[in-house]
Formats: sequence, C-alpha cells, structure tokens
Amino acid sequence: MSAFLAGSERLFVITGAGISAPSGIGTYRNHDGEWQRSAPIQHQDFVGRTASRRRYWARSMRGWPSFRDARPNPAHEALVRLERTGRIQTVVTQNVDGLHQLAGQQKVIELHGNLGEVVCLECSTRQPRDALQVWLETHNADWLAGRTRAQPDGDAEFLDVRHFDDFLEPACQCGGVLKPDVVFYGDSVPRARVEAVRAELSRSDAVLVVGSSLMVFSSFRFAKEARVLGLPLAAINQGRTRADDWLDCKWPADSACALPALAGELCR
Repeated sequence: MSAFLAGSERLFVITGAGISAPSGIGTYRNHDGEWQRSAPIQHQDFVGRTASRRRYWARSMRGWPSFRDARPNPAHEALVRLERTGRIQTVVTQNVDGLHQLAGQQKVIELHGNLGEVVCLECSTRQPRDALQVWLETHNADWLAGRTRAQPDGDAEFLDVRHFDDFLEPACQCGGVLKPDVVFYGDSVPRARVEAVRAELSRSDAVLVVGSSLMVFSSFRFAKEARVLGLPLAAINQGRTRADDWLDCKWPADSACALPALAGELCR
C-alpha cells in the first residue's frame, strides 16, 4: 500500500462510515456490506408524511448531541498530513459528520451534505442544526427522558415503545418543511456536486477508498469511472467492497491504524 501511495501525486480519496467509526459514529453495514441496522429514512417518506418527520426529529433530538460532539480520529488527521504534502487532489466523503473539515482538511467534497445544517424545502432558508436543537428541546422537553441507543448519522433508537403523535415537529417561519441538508436514501446527489467530483477525478492519478464498502451507488459510480479512465484503485477497508475485483491493492485494516502508519512513511 505504501508503494501505491508513493506512486501517486494527485490522489483522489473516497471515504465512508468506516473512517468515522473510531470517532464513535456507528455504521449501517457490517464487514460484508450487509445491513446490520434498520434502514435509514427514505426521502419521499420524510417529505410526504408528517408522522415520519415527527419520528425522525424525535430520534434526531436525542442522537444529535453525541454526533455533534464526535471528534476526528487519527485517520482523519493522517489524510490532513497527506494533503499538506501535496499528495491529495481531493477527499470525497460519503459522511455527513464534518470530521474531515474539523481535522483541518481543505479539499473536501461532502457527497451527501452535512448534518450540521437544516434547510427549508419551501424558501431554502438555512439554519445551524444546533439552533434547531434548542427549539426541539424547549418544545419537546418530555422527550428528553427515557432510554435510547445511538444509531448512525445522529439518530437514536428509543428503547421504550413510543408513539410520536405528540412530538412537535419544527417548521420554518414561512411554514415550510425543515429537512437536514443531507441526501436521504431515495434522493439524488445534486448534479452540480456530481460534476464537481468528476472534475476532480479527471485531474487525479489514482483512487484510494477508505472505510467504505461502496455499496451505495452515489460513491460506487466514481470507482467505475476511475476504472474507465484507467486510474489505479486501492482500498483500506476491513470488509469487502463492491469494487474488490478492480482493486490493484487492498489493506483490510482499521483506517485509524493503517492511515497514520502510511502517512508516517510518506511524510518523513
């Protein structure tokens, strides 16, 4: 793997949930790329059903604090070191946690958005997720009690049976539906963002996948396009990836251990 990275001067990095797992943020899939938790909310379900939005915001209210307080781990920091040596063209992340930027990464494209912002689907007004948390806790204080279990992406599962009919859903001042500024399942990555990623890929000389099974097409397509472009492809991932048959090199290791070791060799 060190030889692979040493041969690249414009590395295109794709990161997934596995890079943030050591920071305490859970993953949806196991090492075989199969679901190990209930599937996340679907875009049309959130937009079209009040009951689904109430359930989402109730769980999010309980899960947001620990998600917000997560901090970058050595894998994030190693990518920053590699960027500062000029080896990284860009980091394209499937994650919505903002940990790359918090670590100091400058060249980042958040493929699925960032959970730290909320947008109105009617008037496009934005607000910080922290500000909305204050509103949620003020108007739904009774929901701060009870047992929960942390889930990925700032979610929390209630361990006691609850009905969400009395949970007060937040709304924009214009009356529009508020939604986290992320791409839910069933929705599409904005076209402009996809084109920005493709532009970065075209200027790269190799692709490294870190902590992703690539089971989601929104990221897998860039591995496919890299193959068409004839770019070398490698992965640091503890489980299988959808692109395993195309990989020139794979290290089945925890990224928080593997990436610092590699950065240490390359950044002497």
